[in-house]
Amino acid sequence: MLEGKVAVVTGGTRGIGFATVEKFLENGAKVFLLGSKKESVDNAINKLKKINDNYEVDGDCPNLSDLASVEKTFSHVIEKYGKIDILVNNAGMSAMDKIYDYKEEDFKKIIDLNVNAVFNCSRAVVDYMKKNGGGVILNTSSMVSIYGQPSGCGYPASKFAVNGLTKSLARELGKDNIRVNAVAPGVTLTDMMKDVPDSVIEPIIKGIPLGRIGTPEDIANAFLFLASDMASYITGVILSVDEAARSSLWIRKS
Repeated sequence: MLEGKVAVVTGGTRGIGFATVEKFLENGAKVFLLGSKKESVDNAINKLKKINDNYEVDGDCPNLSDLASVEKTFSHVIEKYGKIDILVNNAGMSAMDKIYDYKEEDFKKIIDLNVNAVFNCSRAVVDYMKKNGGGVILNTSSMVSIYGQPSGCGYPASKFAVNGLTKSLARELGKDNIRVNAVAPGVTLTDMMKDVPDSVIEPIIKGIPLGRIGTPEDIANAFLFLASDMASYITGVILSVDEAARSSLWIRKS
């Protein structure tokens, strides 16, 4: 589905990002993954190479909150592969602080990574995509961007902003044949879920029609579809992949 394509995936060392990198590689893409630390990037690449030594995968750890750092890394990708067809803005962080205890610096950290980094990476890639005749930008949103959550307002606020970026950039970049979409996962088995107690997770599962929590692979499949030519007439969409869990107790109760 992605033969001959070059993809950059931020937050590509674990969870949804790693699953997306692997899914893209399985489908013929060359992938440049980005992580927060060189060690985690190297570990992810080594893990992928053990799965298939023929995978064309490389990576780096730029400061996504700094446009110059992102531009330097993307320039390296262009030198190495000659183009960037797909950008997946997946890097992000969450928090569950209640507003009474929320620190300003913690709120800023979430906005910086979840929103500013999406802008920086998108800004750094669009010129390359335009010169290449088009491309695809995909963002990781969340179902809480639509329905909120009982605490940790910074995370849904940041993802609501991602939705706005997605829809606005889709309208702006369509004329350049650049599609922009987002995937809004529901409750997914990633590192972010480790701090959520079973007493919270179990009622969620009961409220999900499919009777299970999502996996990173479930979300990666959605990214694969939107990155492929099968979605060539889709742009400006926030695709919910949440197993109809939008009315779960996790959203409605603290």
